[in-house]
Amino acid sequence: MARIATITRTTSETDIALTLNLDGTGAADIATGIGFLDHMLTAVARHGLFDLTIRARGDLHIDFHHTTEDVGIVLGAAFNQALGAKRGIRRFGHALIPMDETLAEAAVDISGRPFLAWNVSFERPKIGDMDTELFEEFFRALAFNAMVTLHVTRRAGHNAHHVAEACFKATARALRMAVESDSRIGDAIPSTKGAL
Repeated sequence: MARIATITRTTSETDIALTLNLDGTGAADIATGIGFLDHMLTAVARHGLFDLTIRARGDLHIDFHHTTEDVGIVLGAAFNQALGAKRGIRRFGHALIPMDETLAEAAVDISGRPFLAWNVSFERPKIGDMDTELFEEFFRALAFNAMVTLHVTRRAGHNAHHVAEACFKATARALRMAVESDSRIGDAIPSTKGAL
């Protein structure tokens, strides 16, 4: 069964159309109007082996907040929808990603209990035109709408670009592991409760 979701979301602040294939090849076609966010989401697709298409128009004349958060909302909702009943998945995933002087860790539980633990700090407030504080907003929106528990931690690093990119790549790898099929459990739901 194909694990694909297409979601559109329109508000007074943003207009977003997104398609996600959890069993893709890493193909990305992303245009959010925010160059650095496009770069990070392309990394998510490539390292998660997800096919991801995003078209987002937002109130960028105000700032990047609404677009960044709302893309996280829609991407999270697409993950949740594409997973369906969550049968036969590994459920847990983790990754430790080095990028030059930076080391970032992500751990995920597709639990049905949304939570974000964000232990990441940046030594400067912006990467290009993007506020570094927006990354926490993105990951919180992603975790809460995907209905997952997500921990992201900066273990080392000073270069803000490297820190952000390592966090996105680690999350992608952790999600990739968590959504993979586990042949040992067959079609079962990976929970003692029988539901996620």
